[in-house]
Amino acid sequence: MPSKGPEDWGKLLINENSEKTLAYCQEDQNEFPPDVKAGFLESGIELFENDELLLGLPEYKVSLPGGSRASQNDIFVLAKGISHQKKEQLISIAVEGKVNEDFGKTICKRLGLEPSSGLRKRVQFLLKTLEIERLSYAEISGLRYQLLQRAASAILLAQKFMSPNALMLIHSFSESDKGFVDYEKFVSLFGLRALKSRIIGPATINGNDLYFGWIRGDPKFLTY
Repeated sequence: MPSKGPEDWGKLLINENSEKTLAYCQEDQNEFPPDVKAGFLESGIELFENDELLLGLPEYKVSLPGGSRASQNDIFVLAKGISHQKKEQLISIAVEGKVNEDFGKTICKRLGLEPSSGLRKRVQFLLKTLEIERLSYAEISGLRYQLLQRAASAILLAQKFMSPNALMLIHSFSESDKGFVDYEKFVSLFGLRALKSRIIGPATINGNDLYFGWIRGDPKFLTY
C-alpha cells in the first residue's frame, strides 16, 4: 500500500517518537535524505557514491527463530550502487532510527530477565548469522541486543534479495549522539572503527559484505 504521508506510518509504529521523526524525514524523499547522501559521499566508499533508492518499506519484519515476534526494522531499503569493478550491485539496508533512546537492553539483561530457551536460541542464531558465535560470554554480554538484531537483519535481507552487500544504518537525531558508544563497541567486534556521519566496512559475513553507518539526522525533523 503506497504511503500518502507520514501519518500513514502511524499504525505501524512501535516507538512513536524516533520512528515518527524518521517518517517525516523520509516520507517526501524519492531518494535518500540529504544527510544520508552526505554521509555516503563523505565515506569515500565507491559503492555508496551514486546510490539509487529502489524500494523503501517502513516497519519491515524479519522472522527469527526462538520466539513468536519478528524483528521489526524501522525501514528496509533496497538500493543500487556501483562496485569498484564498475558493476551495478544491490545493497540491502536495515535502518534504525533514534532520537534520545538507547538500543534497548544488553544481552546480559535480556537473558537475565527472560531466561527462556527460545530467547537463548534466538541470540545464538543472531551470533551465528553474524559469524561471532565463538566470542566468549564476557565479550557479548554487554552488547545491546537491538544492534545484534539490526545487523543480522541486514544480512538476512541481503540473502533474501540476493544482494552481495548489506548495511546496518543508524539514523540518529540525538544532538548528544546517544548510543554511539554502544555502536562503537559493537562494530569493533568486526575489526572496524566507528565514525560519525560515515559508512565503514566492509566485514565479510556469510558471503556478504556487511557495512555499518551512523548518520546524524537533521534536527528540523524532530517531532517533539
